[in-house]
Amino acid sequence: MSFGSRAASRSASRSGSAGELAAGAASLDGAASLDGAASLDGAASLDGAASLEGAVPADGGAPVDDRTMLDGRAPLDGGTGGDGRPIRVTTVITRLEGGAGVLALRGIQALEPEQVTPTIVTGSGGPLLDEARAAGIEVLVEPSLREVIAPRADARAVGQLDAIFRRLGSEVVHTHCAKAGAVGRLAARRAGVPRVVHTYHGFPFHEFQSAARRRAYIAIERRLGRFTDLALCVGPAVAAEAARRELVSPERIRTIGVAVDGPGRSRADMSARMPQARRRARVALGLPPDVPVVGSVGRLTYQKAPEDFVDAMARLGRPDAVGVWVGGGELADRVRRRALDVAGPRIVLAGERADVLDLLPAFDVFALPSRYEGLPTVIVEAMICGVPVVATAVNAVHELVVPGETGLLVAPRRPAQLASAIRYLLDAPEQAGRMAAAARARLGDQHSERALRSALLSAYAPAARQVADHGMGLGRPVGG
Repeated sequence: MSFGSRAASRSASRSGSAGELAAGAASLDGAASLDGAASLDGAASLDGAASLEGAVPADGGAPVDDRTMLDGRAPLDGGTGGDGRPIRVTTVITRLEGGAGVLALRGIQALEPEQVTPTIVTGSGGPLLDEARAAGIEVLVEPSLREVIAPRADARAVGQLDAIFRRLGSEVVHTHCAKAGAVGRLAARRAGVPRVVHTYHGFPFHEFQSAARRRAYIAIERRLGRFTDLALCVGPAVAAEAARRELVSPERIRTIGVAVDGPGRSRADMSARMPQARRRARVALGLPPDVPVVGSVGRLTYQKAPEDFVDAMARLGRPDAVGVWVGGGELADRVRRRALDVAGPRIVLAGERADVLDLLPAFDVFALPSRYEGLPTVIVEAMICGVPVVATAVNAVHELVVPGETGLLVAPRRPAQLASAIRYLLDAPEQAGRMAAAARARLGDQHSERALRSALLSAYAPAARQVADHGMGLGRPVGG
């Protein structure tokens, strides 16, 4: 699928203070890196929440409240731009990597060039950058868009994104994850972008933070939610949490799934039970054909808890087993050292790979030890391939892994429990196979490209402003 780059420039004056607009965003780290790292340890890093509470719009008006959300922005009509041309959609994501990156790219690829003219703005990325460019999608790398807290870079990112949105003539800005969601939505408001959509893949607050930090992040998300036209939540549990925390008003919350589709999905269907696919996968990973293999896929970050995977393998009691982690990240060196330091089975760090669906059949058990998650794409992929799953019982994971039916759930940060569950599936292949088959049957045709396309078109081009027209006091589109 090919998209042409159709950048348009338009002149506009820039008013307001980039530093003021970015002050709150500077305190909001990427969802995948809100990990108790040194950059978040100081209380000062949360002070931006207060500045967002009184954020001044770029037009110099009053602070944002529930009745002044994005007034004056021209609504989009129908399925294209106002004159029948494709809608100019700018997608903003801190890193075009991992499950969030995959979903963001798959969403763009699901749409036709006649429907949207897409641009991806990202701070960094791996193989997905090349895939996007090969598909003809315009990709802009903006170095100031970082996942870590960096107030100067964050203020610069707001200004740079503002300029990009104006230059492209963005009609929809679609942000993904917490950090890009903060600076991207602030910049979109400043640039007067007609429609702002944000995808919650998960949340920047979780149980492993202090109560004060959680409250601060929730306050920031609520403020950002007031000038978000639509929130797309990956999975019902994420949508329910957004509603429960009052991050966005209820009529502006939608639930979407992940997208695993195309030729890869057909080829991968129950491929773990195909000897040839299993053999090819193990050759690709340099693994022996006849050893138990426990695998995981994800970025090597605090969120994914790779150290718990290493510790669980050490407690497995199966010296003949091999552990495999597919994915790179900032903790790669630390995890590699830990794997060498602990006694136990061999651990293979396979690095970033673009052929995950082809590698999953190598695994006898798939294990995901995350501290927190949204709705993990990789669990859907493992289930499509017919690999038995063990995962931590966090956030939306239970929507896929029904304990004892479609897999096993364990508590987060409990490597001994994780090891016990993995051992059970290795030692009871009939039960493991039954759960894998039930998981695949339960998925059915869910998580398809068609469903994602429909959700995105609805989000980008609402037909009317019914709620505002019926006197609810909201001067902006709330439907979709």
